[in-house]
Amino acid sequence: MNKFLQEFRDREYFYQCTDDKELNNLLDNKKIRAYIGFDCTAQSLHVGSLMQIMCLRLLQKHGHQPIVLLGGGTTRIGDPSGKDKTRQILDEKIIETNIKNIEKILKKYLTTENNDTSPIFVNNYEWLKNLNYISFLRDIGKHFTINKMLSFDSVKLRLEREQSLSYMEFNYMILQAYDFLELNKKHNCSLQIGGSDQWGNIVNGVELVKRHSSKEVFGLTTPLITLASGAKMGKTESGAIWLDKDLLKPYDYWQFWRNVDDRDLFKFLKIFTDISLEEIEKKKNEDINELKILLANHATSMLHGKEESDKCYNQAKKIFSDNSSDEGLPILKVNQNEIKNKNLSDLIISTKLESSKSEIKRLIKNDGIKINNVKINKDVLCSQISLEKKNFFKLSIGKKKHYKIEIN
Repeated sequence: MNKFLQEFRDREYFYQCTDDKELNNLLDNKKIRAYIGFDCTAQSLHVGSLMQIMCLRLLQKHGHQPIVLLGGGTTRIGDPSGKDKTRQILDEKIIETNIKNIEKILKKYLTTENNDTSPIFVNNYEWLKNLNYISFLRDIGKHFTINKMLSFDSVKLRLEREQSLSYMEFNYMILQAYDFLELNKKHNCSLQIGGSDQWGNIVNGVELVKRHSSKEVFGLTTPLITLASGAKMGKTESGAIWLDKDLLKPYDYWQFWRNVDDRDLFKFLKIFTDISLEEIEKKKNEDINELKILLANHATSMLHGKEESDKCYNQAKKIFSDNSSDEGLPILKVNQNEIKNKNLSDLIISTKLESSKSEIKRLIKNDGIKINNVKINKDVLCSQISLEKKNFFKLSIGKKKHYKIEIN
């Protein structure tokens, strides 16, 4: 098997391919250009998009050139795939700002030294903004049948649930297919990669290129990742794990990886690091906490740089080894009036550090909550907590969660 496809499978990126035998032959004979699209609905991507970013890195590693499509046009429409309702339409200035921010993030992961593999960034608004509706229907729309469009999950599930699907959203799959055609014509792109929920859209693009220009192109999808706990990758009880340090501090990003479920660890080392598969295999009998630190250091270094990753590691090491220190702790700011006459459990829930009072009660019973490094044996009023330097206290929940609660 071709080395790129072999590693793509071995790292558990592979889900489906339109024709893996012919794609394998193509990759054996030439270097190609492949694209992944990102709609720009927020100012940052989160770790739910990280597998796709790692696919772009893998393309570069094997000498292929990635094309990053930033959906300035399709973001204005909204992809119905996996959605229960119509996406909120964003202001054009917000979309443009989001595009610039997301491009900055992606450039942290991709190398630009080699012209043959340096990423090509494109915005599909360039070719979508001036489409002539009649011409588009005659030249492109004729290749799509309503029968087949209704069969795709992105449409079928919404209709089965009797949830509204606008004509605007219904057209999204045609626009995405048209993107592939344009990239094939402009940049000789021969492969689209996307999540498994994009399969229908990708197949449409492959078929459109074939019908319109008789060229053979390919589609490749990755599995959707859920955590061992069942939660969706990229989301936690406290919010999304953003790839922008203005939305999520590097230390909190490091802690996300450091605290992954034991059951997810080796899968995540394969998917979200560049550590060789041979080295990962050799580490299977090593201390699991040390391997979680390896994952956290590697993942944080890719996004925020080695210096910041080392800083996060040393900060965590200091916090957990020196309980008297509050330096470098994540800070949570709380308004004094909001916690007046409230118990500590109310504060913990309102700041989303835990989700239920029963869990907090269990933690207290098992000496799992400390205030200023002292275990508490009952739920206390916030007004009774001694403040250090008059405006903060240190809160520890279990062995891994330590915070500096600032009272304003």
